[in-house]
Amino acid sequence: MKVLAIDDSRTIRDMVRFALEREGIDTELAEDGQDGIEVLDRLDPKPDAILTDVNMPRLDGFGFIEKVRERAEYAGIPILVLTTESARDLKLRARAAGATGWIVKPFDPARLVGALRTVTGLS
Repeated sequence: MKVLAIDDSRTIRDMVRFALEREGIDTELAEDGQDGIEVLDRLDPKPDAILTDVNMPRLDGFGFIEKVRERAEYAGIPILVLTTESARDLKLRARAAGATGWIVKPFDPARLVGALRTVTGLS
């Protein structure tokens, strides 16, 4: 499985990479939504899932999700929001933009991996 993880916090990116790679999941990283689009466009093969934060500079998570969902080649990639935010209106906004699910930080590594396996159908 390959996952693209987008977060403006180096600490969170490192934690996600450690949690996923420990489980044998290939992890690509990006530091904000704009960087995420650029990384996504050059990945071959495309990732099986995407994790994105909401609050980021240049292009936030909502804008990133909308841009990804505008493109047919990325329509089937599950997108999980990984954020400190938990407000219902933000969850609804993410869902409307095309997010598949929502995970609140701090995250439990086993639950994060489980969620990725669930949305991708991969182990």
